Amino acid sequence: MHRPLPPLTALRALEALDRLGSATEVAEEMNLTQSAVSRQLKTLEEQLDAPLFLRDRRALRLTPQAETYAQVVRESLDSLTEGALALRLDPAAGSLRLAILPSFGMHWLVPRLPDFARAHPDVTINMTTRLKPFNFASEPFDAAIHFGTRQWSATQSLRLMDEAVQPLASPLLVPEPITPAALADMPLLHIQSRPRAWTHWFEIQGLRPARLPGTSFDQFPTIAQAAAHGLGVALLPDFLSTQDRSAGRLVPATNLPSVHLGRYDLVWPTDRPMPPALRLFRDWLAQIVASDTAASCPSPKSQSREHI
Repeated sequence: MHRPLPPLTALRALEALDRLGSATEVAEEMNLTQSAVSRQLKTLEEQLDAPLFLRDRRALRLTPQAETYAQVVRESLDSLTEGALALRLDPAAGSLRLAILPSFGMHWLVPRLPDFARAHPDVTINMTTRLKPFNFASEPFDAAIHFGTRQWSATQSLRLMDEAVQPLASPLLVPEPITPAALADMPLLHIQSRPRAWTHWFEIQGLRPARLPGTSFDQFPTIAQAAAHGLGVALLPDFLSTQDRSAGRLVPATNLPSVHLGRYDLVWPTDRPMPPALRLFRDWLAQIVASDTAASCPSPKSQSREHI
């Protein structure tokens, strides 16, 4: 079926106007004259047969409906760019489009990827960081790294790692470990993607503080730095805080052991065929997880010696 599409140049002009807010800046970015940009936008408006712009003497602004359409255009242009990049990188090889969580990707996944690259040099992995929940129906991902307990419909998953967390602070702020009740009166630092993490931690300790005020951050590296500078106590994953604890920049705020508040999974949709690259990546991750699990469990011989 024939689907008349607006000209690509006109769509690019619309997306750039929404992003930059000025026809002059759009002209500079696209290396066009302002009159050429105006013609592209007028052509787009005529072809769509819908008002896209609010015109006044000072500026050209998008209507609310046009702003929504510009977001759709932006996502489509990003998908086209990612597809072209994958072809240029290795047109004969399989590729995997993976959504990752920034901190988990940097500290757990990326250090292991050279092993995968050596085993499967014909596979290209294109990674995009996502802090918000992903949507396989509207985003161009083959799989995603997910944290939490949410059950996604029409998906399968591979359990990667349980996350152990503990309260950490600067030794200047907390020179000696304190009780959970005393901790509730300290300035607490929150991570925006896990707004109830502190509440769950206190519930595990048998406490229900009335209020847990404090500063919030969107990523773990930032909240770790804030805790190291004495801004407050942060509930940080053990695998992310190893270096800060070893260097003495952060110390446990209590004498309590780490607790598990969630886990990381590789998630992929089941409403489409699994790409060969994803199958290789999933199987490789399964081997990594099995190896890590075996390394963390004492052998029967070592267990018997411990009981002697």
